[in-house]
Amino acid sequence: MKPYNTHQTKKDEIREMFNNIAPAYDRLNHTLSFNIDRIWRRRVVNHVKRLTPHSILDLATGTGDLAIQMATRIDQSSITAVDLSQGMLEVAKQKVASRNLNQRISLHVGDAEHLDIESGSMDVVTVAFGVRNFGDLNAGLVEIARTIRPGGEVVILEFSTPQNPIFGAIYKFYSRYILPVIGGMISKDRGAYEYLPASVEEFPQPAQFMEIMKRAGFKNCRARSQSLGIAQIYIGEK
Repeated sequence: MKPYNTHQTKKDEIREMFNNIAPAYDRLNHTLSFNIDRIWRRRVVNHVKRLTPHSILDLATGTGDLAIQMATRIDQSSITAVDLSQGMLEVAKQKVASRNLNQRISLHVGDAEHLDIESGSMDVVTVAFGVRNFGDLNAGLVEIARTIRPGGEVVILEFSTPQNPIFGAIYKFYSRYILPVIGGMISKDRGAYEYLPASVEEFPQPAQFMEIMKRAGFKNCRARSQSLGIAQIYIGEK
């Protein structure tokens, strides 16, 4: 599915959407998730830190929250942060500079399916809330696998659909009817905040997604459910 359903490709519409909502993205992201997204990112960082990586690719970096946390907490790490949206990267650039992390984080406009990164050069690749926006999910995962050295890992944080019937119904009502109203009011782009929850419902369930990861070149794939299944942390080894 696409955010605006125009004649443009999904990739072009995703770029346009994130350029549109970039100024309000951080405030909405934390508010609409009741700041739980900060906890999820911290858990991703905790796992990546245990791997003691030197080279990290943070793909679909957005406004740089995950890249900044990794640079702050993982010593000796060099982080390449890539995103499709120039608007999101402009916000990330300001945040990185304000924390004096320019020597640790390099920001680049890039396409997840065609990365200008040497094969096998990354110890870890992270993606937070980005894989469901790939134009071609399988192609993006294959390209991620290409960039990781043998034995390295991919760590993906992505929204999911809670399986508990009662909690799932409450969450679905919130994401379908409350989130678009608040998100549209603040960002001035209701279409974006109608697309985001709809894209979560369309995204493969954990078992299916891990099968896609395996076909893309990963082994020992596992999923760690977050907050009653609102999100998942997926881990796979190259």
